[in-house]
Amino acid sequence: VVFAMMKNKIMKSFVAVAAVAVVAVVLASFSVNVVVGSESRGFGDSIAWRDLDAGHIEAQETGKPIMIIIHKTWCGACKALKPQLAQYDEYLQLSRYFVMVNLEDDEEPADGMYSPDGGYIPRVLFADSTGTVVDELYNIYGNNKYKYYYHDGPGVASAMRRALDHFNMEYDE
Repeated sequence: VVFAMMKNKIMKSFVAVAAVAVVAVVLASFSVNVVVGSESRGFGDSIAWRDLDAGHIEAQETGKPIMIIIHKTWCGACKALKPQLAQYDEYLQLSRYFVMVNLEDDEEPADGMYSPDGGYIPRVLFADSTGTVVDELYNIYGNNKYKYYYHDGPGVASAMRRALDHFNMEYDE
């Protein structure tokens, strides 16, 4: 009887440990891909942000285009753009049609595709679902020397609409 009770307790403990391990593995797989909450870095806490690698994977799986924001913590223009976007409803609504990628400081890729006309910041780029940046999707209202620089929510939202049109994506207007 004592042996049976011990065997039963050991089995219950084993099952509990196995269940915790499975839950931990599942949670770990999700936490690698998504940047949420304060990790939005001020560009919109309600947006499901991705890092670049996870963004490429999700875009390939879903067929959604990618919107990439490249910025630096020390940059005054970047700091000024954050509330402009985080509080701009149209930008927040349009973000659901994109895989949203947020790259800060050392996360900026060295590949020249991500700095088509220079390394200034902030830059907002649009890429197709294969991850290729589309050079012709830039700020048509901005400075020709800094085509991917935006200073406000309406400008970014306008570019998002043009990108969705370019990719033949349907969206609510």
